[in-house]
Amino acid sequence: MTLAIFDLDNTLIAGDSDYLWGQYLVDQGIVNRGEYETANARFYEDYKQGQLDIREFLNFALQPLAQHDPEQLYAWRSEFVRTKIEPILLPAARRLIEEHRSIGDTLMIITATNRFVTEPIARLYGIEHLIATTPEFKEGRYTGHYEGIPCFQEGKVTRLDEWLNQHERSLEGSWFYSDSHNDLPLLGLVCHPVAVDPDDILSQHANQQGWPLLSLRHGTCPDQHLEQVRRVRL
Repeated sequence: MTLAIFDLDNTLIAGDSDYLWGQYLVDQGIVNRGEYETANARFYEDYKQGQLDIREFLNFALQPLAQHDPEQLYAWRSEFVRTKIEPILLPAARRLIEEHRSIGDTLMIITATNRFVTEPIARLYGIEHLIATTPEFKEGRYTGHYEGIPCFQEGKVTRLDEWLNQHERSLEGSWFYSDSHNDLPLLGLVCHPVAVDPDDILSQHANQQGWPLLSLRHGTCPDQHLEQVRRVRL
């Protein structure tokens, strides 16, 4: 089956779940507002500029998981998804996902944002396969560290290669939808790269390469793109 791969933040949702989770922790008084908000904003700007030190960021972002019982964390996460994520789900993204599903494609989300935050979001879209940065969990608690390779930039390629080998699959006919120039390593490998509401760097690169540009922020997924998805499979 053909893989239809989706980035998550600012692609399938109208915002960045990692950043929004940090803001939720600030708003609830779970972390120190001044210190955490300043650092969260700095890391997010570094990400947009393509200068994020992913290991430094993960050491920062995963610490709150180590400071609280999982039961409490899951309760906070449920409220976060309900109040911060559900309002920014995109009907056009859902239509695009369902088009790929209807023609038998295997659906996958691949994201740098950690699995604790993203797993329930993938479920909201009915996407079974999720490759995400993995928080370490030992003896019934999160440790504040991560396992394996962060799923970021070239790390997405490495993590996807591991999945492909494990499942005896290939990238033949594959699609990848992303908004970010941080995903150029993977966009350059798939058969059908698509820039979705792209940042300036990705938009310029997509135009140079002749890649499709797509917006899911307004209305529904364009019929022209859905027809292209169907036509490729004929």
